[in-house]
Order: sequence, then structure tokens, then C-alpha cells
Amino acid sequence: MASGVTVDENVLTIFNDMKVRKAQPNEEERKRRKKAVLFCLSEDKKHIIMEEGKEILQGDEGDPFIKFVKMLPPNDCRYALYDATYETKETKKEDLVFIFWAPESAPLKSKMIYASSKDAIKKKFTGIKHEWQVNGLEDIKDRKTLAEKLGGSSVITLEGQPLD
Repeated sequence: MASGVTVDENVLTIFNDMKVRKAQPNEEERKRRKKAVLFCLSEDKKHIIMEEGKEILQGDEGDPFIKFVKMLPPNDCRYALYDATYETKETKKEDLVFIFWAPESAPLKSKMIYASSKDAIKKKFTGIKHEWQVNGLEDIKDRKTLAEKLGGSSVITLEGQPLD
């Protein structure tokens, strides 16, 4: 069921910037690249927009995965793009992950409108290989859960951190 919610043009720009990687970025460009972004519904519930101040840049200090988990609102839904950097036994990889955050504690109305609007944003995010619906901190706080989504048992590190 579609909700009639539209995706703000800025959301598409952010997605394309995250998806297209420059072959040889300089250090400044690399640091400014978005690592993770949260998207929410506008006040009037008619548009999907980037949530103000809810982004992590590649150049930010600290563990981006832990920062991302802390950025998720405990009592409301969100969509997110997370640019995961991980290693398998064979190679280093980077993949965008589309995350639908719908915690158990979110109001039913919010869960319903976010669920029915998910297709609108997913259709705009062409080429996403990984999608993950998360229903609470228990599902996301351990980086191993994301590693499983990315490549199962072949993943050995996520964001430079070993999984063991």
C-alpha cells in the first residue's frame, strides 16, 4: 500500500553522492563524504527528507557504527543509508545498506506510515544490494548482525574492527 509520500530531491542527491565514489579522492573529499544519514518524514508527513544534523562523515572521529546506532531515535521510525566498509577473507569492500528502523516502542501510526512509504524511497535508491529492517537496539547493537547481512560468515572486519 502506497502512502502518497514523496521523496525530497535532496534525498536523491545525498544517495547519488554516497553511491558514486571518486576513483582518486583527495583527503579533504574523502573526509567530507557521508558515511551514514538518517531520513525522516517532514512535519506534514508528505515528504521524506534528510533529518537535520543526523549524518556521520567519513572523516569523523570514532567508530562510525557505534555512532550510527546512537543516532537512531529510541521511539520513532527512520530510514537510513549506511556506507559499510568491511573485509572478507578475500577482499576489502564498501557497500551501501538501506536500513528501515522501526523500533517496537514507536507509535503504531508512525510504523504504519513509514512502512507504507518505504517503497517510495527504495525505488529512488537504485542499485542497493543490502536492505535491513531493524526493530530495536537488540537487532543492531552488535556489528556481527550487520556483517551477516553483508556477507555472512566470510566477513572478518567491519569498519576496521574484528568481529570476534
